[in-house]
Amino acid sequence: MTNSRFFLLFITYLTLTSCNQKKEKLSSTEILKEEKIVSKENPKDEIEGTYTNTAGDCPISLIVLKDNKSYHYVFKTAIRTLKGKATYSQNSSGEKYLVLEGIQWDEYEGDISNEDENDSIPRKELEIPVGIDALYVKDTLTIQNYGNAMNSYTKISECGLKYIQLIKK
Repeated sequence: MTNSRFFLLFITYLTLTSCNQKKEKLSSTEILKEEKIVSKENPKDEIEGTYTNTAGDCPISLIVLKDNKSYHYVFKTAIRTLKGKATYSQNSSGEKYLVLEGIQWDEYEGDISNEDENDSIPRKELEIPVGIDALYVKDTLTIQNYGNAMNSYTKISECGLKYIQLIKK
């Protein structure tokens, strides 16, 4: 009888101590690594195809092709045609992006939210970013074309739309 009481007491102790174990905390480096997960493989290559903008006075087309394991693009507007490499990725929250590498933004004044209005020191020349990113959702690529007064930029000046939506044909 004492053996069964001892056994029950031992089992109860193990149960209570196992419930009180703390979960391991992830370090900030591990969290950053998880956020930078990039999916290079894409089943059925859903991103490949021809995309066009049908809104307003902004004729833009984009052709995305896959060659071996990398993507390439042909980007056409009313005044220019650009070709280059494209990178397709997915972040840890599931959002998918296509980056058109090698396209220099048309204008970039940078983030002015931390500047004083009475600042007499001349601003240094900012390096204009290169690469246009587009959010991919259900056969539609969306490019935020320009910023606001606090972060002024224009990626594609020949199109006046704030958000350029390129829909797959």
